Amino acid sequence: MKTAESLSIKTPLLESLPLSQRNKTRVWLKMEAMQPSGSFKIRGIGFACQQHAARGVKRFISSSGGNAGLAVAYAGRQLGVPAVVVVPESTSQHALHLLALEGAEVNVHGRTWADANQLAQSLVTEQDAFIHPFDDALLWQGIAGLIDEVVEEGLRPDAVVLSVGGGSLLSGVDQGLTRHGLHQVPIYIAETSGMASYYAALAAGHPIAVENLSGIATSLGARQVCQRAFDVSKTRQLVATRVSDREAVDACLAFIEDHRILVEPACGAALALLYGQKLPLVDVENVLVIVCGGSTATLSTLQAFK
Repeated sequence: MKTAESLSIKTPLLESLPLSQRNKTRVWLKMEAMQPSGSFKIRGIGFACQQHAARGVKRFISSSGGNAGLAVAYAGRQLGVPAVVVVPESTSQHALHLLALEGAEVNVHGRTWADANQLAQSLVTEQDAFIHPFDDALLWQGIAGLIDEVVEEGLRPDAVVLSVGGGSLLSGVDQGLTRHGLHQVPIYIAETSGMASYYAALAAGHPIAVENLSGIATSLGARQVCQRAFDVSKTRQLVATRVSDREAVDACLAFIEDHRILVEPACGAALALLYGQKLPLVDVENVLVIVCGGSTATLSTLQAFK
């Protein structure tokens, strides 16, 4: 069994000259797209899997055809613990291929993530650990480490920009900012219009299930954000913004041109706020953007989007 200190890596913090010039401030990129599983998910999921492995679990079980599932599969392979990933029928062949490369047992079930999640939870025995894709305090604890890295490099941001799906990234970033005394730093969150469960929660005053999700940014497709992510809106200035699928894809393509890195539309939603100059950044000196990544996007799918 591997006993490395962390399954995630310290990712680069880069200044984006194109985005800095466009927004008339300094824009910093936390390059989570360069994590070994392809996204920020390995920070939280890797940490959680290590905790469960240390207590002797025999199997990891998760429900995600995207970045969370890939992070569980990667963690399982690194730790020598078998991983079962239940995915919905909508999961792409490319994602299934990546899961197979990691050696995970893949079970395709149901039309939606909720269907897959229900089956995954039914498989869990006392010897297994269920790894939730986003709603688990262990995940937030692991993700908070990315802010530790940013502060260690001397950057104390005046604003943070990130995408929200289920809410683990927002929850972890808030936790990291708080422990470094950055209580007043606003967070600008991005969703695509068809995946706007956080926007719906703010409108309702509590997390609420969105009946119909649609669009290309499937990694944002949690019908309901976790309570912890919603609670961030009570203690920190938080601005929720929606962008179109077209804006998210265009931001991904522009990011390839500017920085030679491929990210998925879920990440493109956050980048679109800066490419589209949608944020009130007057008197803001340093903006931190979490480039959350995404393993399942391909250049051909981005270019084919109409």
